[in-house]
Parts: sequence; structure tokens; C-alpha cells
Amino acid sequence: MADSLLIDRAPLASGCVETWTLNDPASRNALSEAMVDALLTACERAVADADLRGVVLRGAGGHFCAGGSLGGFAKTIGQPLAVGEADPLVPLNRRFGALLQALCALPQWLIVAVEGAAMGGGFGLVCCADHVLAHTSAQFATPEVTLGIVPAQIAPFVVRRLGYAAARRCLLTGERGDAATAQRAGLVDEVVAGDMEAAVQAAIARHAAAAPQAVAATKRLLLAQFETPLPALLDDAAVAFAKALRGPEAPQGLAAFAARKAPPWSANS
Repeated sequence: MADSLLIDRAPLASGCVETWTLNDPASRNALSEAMVDALLTACERAVADADLRGVVLRGAGGHFCAGGSLGGFAKTIGQPLAVGEADPLVPLNRRFGALLQALCALPQWLIVAVEGAAMGGGFGLVCCADHVLAHTSAQFATPEVTLGIVPAQIAPFVVRRLGYAAARRCLLTGERGDAATAQRAGLVDEVVAGDMEAAVQAAIARHAAAAPQAVAATKRLLLAQFETPLPALLDDAAVAFAKALRGPEAPQGLAAFAARKAPPWSANS
């Protein structure tokens, strides 16, 4: 089986840059446990890598990331817990929140290049970027609530990126938007109509003009402004996610999605 995360290292005039490619094109790069673990490992290594100036995060096969992979949760959907049983979904979901924190805390600049789908958890990854490039093929959405699921771990990061009012509109409707719409909302910095590779290289060149230690210190200062105890918030969010997946709406929403029908709570049902 191919690696779920491909890492390519290229030299800069000083130091180097890495491209981290989500690599499961058959699922539109859905976030499996293996992919989340690989990204976390890459983040942990990057923190200690003095030669690494920046990271480009992108997806293979024409899509960025279709969101979280629910394949491993199939047997739990709609199934209540036994009395007193600890829910294994909680630490699984919380681990994705740890990844989002790690991406935001990278001391290097993080460029995200989006082509095709950036949905759910993929939308959350985009919110961690220092600079977002979106091809005109890109489509963005947080469809969790339309499936009967809570956008648990991504919600605080969406608020950070878009602001409270825009995040509410995004997270509570699940509406889909194109690259231009995402740029107007503040999610995307640059819309790319032509060659994405050329746009990525231009963005790398711009960011490589900044001093590495200054970048790291500035990013620490930017993160320090958030006084809310995020770990506690994400703990609660993981519980909400697990409860929603085991409740009555998730099986209805996911079944409707698979059948290409509107779910029972949709205005189009």
C-alpha cells in the first residue's frame, strides 16, 4: 500500500522546503488514521529541523482533502454505548485536533495549495495555513451538520481563520463555495487560474525572503493572542463528535448522502 503522506524535500538558497502530499487519491485524500498519524509525525520532526524553512501541504490526484474518513467508524454509526463504557471515538477525534494545533504551531511558514475538494477536515487543514492558494477548480465546504455530524475539532480553527460570524454561516449550513467565494470570506489568499505549480513556487519565493527565526517568533506571538484554553474546548468537541456519530442523525444523513438523496431534515427532502 502506498504511503498516505508523501514528503519531498527541495533546496532553497538557504535551507530547504518540504512538500507534504496527502496521498490517497481514490478517497480524494480522506483523512485516515494513518494519514493523521503521518502528518503528526511530520510536524514533530519539523519542529526540530533547523534547516527546514517552510512546508507546502497539498493533495494528490487533483483534490486536496475530502474530509475525515469514516470507514473505521462504520460499526459505531448509530450505535449507543453500553452503560459505563468509554467511547473510543473520543480520542480518535481528539487526535485530529492535536494535528490542527501542531500545524498551526509549526515554526516554519505553511503554504496550503488547494485543488478540487477541501471538505470538512480538509477545510480545517486549510484554516491552519499561513498562506492559502486555491485553484479555480477548488470547492470548499464544512458539510458535517448536513450529515448529522458535529464539525468538532475544526470549529475553533474555522473561527480563528474566518471570524465568528462567518464561521457560524459556514459551519451551520454546510454550503459549498468556490475559490473566489472562499477568498472573499478570508479563507483563501490567492486564486490561481493557471499553473498551480508556478503559483506555489512564487509563494515559496515570497516566504523565503523572511528570516527563519523571525518567522518562528512571529508565529508564536500570533498564536499567543488566543487566550481560550483550546485543549479543553477540543476535549468537549471530541465528545460532541462521538455522540453525534452514534446518535440517530448520522446514519440517516450518511445513508442519504450515499444514495444521493436529501436527508430528512433538509428543505429539499
